[in-house]
Amino acid sequence: MKNNTQQTTLSMESNHSVLADKGNTTVSQDINVLALVKGEERYVFLYNESHRAETLRILGRYASNPELSFTWYDAAVLSQKIRQESQQQAREKQQNLANRRYNIPLSTENEY
Repeated sequence: MKNNTQQTTLSMESNHSVLADKGNTTVSQDINVLALVKGEERYVFLYNESHRAETLRILGRYASNPELSFTWYDAAVLSQKIRQESQQQAREKQQNLANRRYNIPLSTENEY
């Protein structure tokens, strides 16, 4: 049985990656990195917004696996981080849309 007093470290960041398709066109996509370090064990989750629900389900599967030291508490904390990151990204997206809407360049008299 694992010692529950081991130090736990949690990390989350959002990375921007560039992917290329067959036509050499670049596509930008946010990849979220969620990491949990428990003693010598490392749990690292990489996901994008379209796979957020699947990642949350995987946290539950890991927590229910008695062979892992990953607990329901770990799943709850990581789930909260995933939801907070999703909300933050939604706020930023909304802000970017609002900024674009109101930053339309205006013509000036000097242009003519």
